Amino acid sequence: MSMYSVIAAAGETLIGLLRENMNDLISPESITLLSPADVQGQNIRLTLFLYNILENPHLKNQGMPDVDPSKYKYPPLVCDLYYLLTTYASSQIPDLTERTLEEHRILGRAMSIFYDNSILSGSIMRGSLSGSEEELRVTLNSLSLDDLNRIWTSFPNCSYRPSVSYLVTPAVIDSKRESTISRVLARDLRYYTPGA
Repeated sequence: MSMYSVIAAAGETLIGLLRENMNDLISPESITLLSPADVQGQNIRLTLFLYNILENPHLKNQGMPDVDPSKYKYPPLVCDLYYLLTTYASSQIPDLTERTLEEHRILGRAMSIFYDNSILSGSIMRGSLSGSEEELRVTLNSLSLDDLNRIWTSFPNCSYRPSVSYLVTPAVIDSKRESTISRVLARDLRYYTPGA
């Protein structure tokens, strides 16, 4: 059963995955679920920002499952979550080229982790997804330069940073709505004889 907290659990799962697999390169505390607009003045090296949520069109028209013989439950809301993964160099590095190279190394490692863990399930899952049979798929979401520029211009006083977009799906939120139905209890199967 997926609750409304599945969106938070997806973010918690992704951040946990990055923190567990990047601690030899950067400190886990510097990997956050945060908007690039809120990074300034903090010791942040990698952010994951949920910038869009859309209803999954392919899983929208599911059947209504039975609750009991007299009730149906409405199908769940299935969402696609879009994240922006962004890197930041350490302010301790004075050389600009070295800062850029460090950002590229961090981004490359994070992308490698998501590529190697493109299907999330089981013990990786956190929050309300922990212990569930739910599965999340993580795929690189190619954005055009115009789309990336539109995202970055929405952050006030932020200059463009090395970043990529990811699609995480399906985030399933069960419906609380139910519908009462009347079952057919008997039917008349008398034969019709033509001309009788």
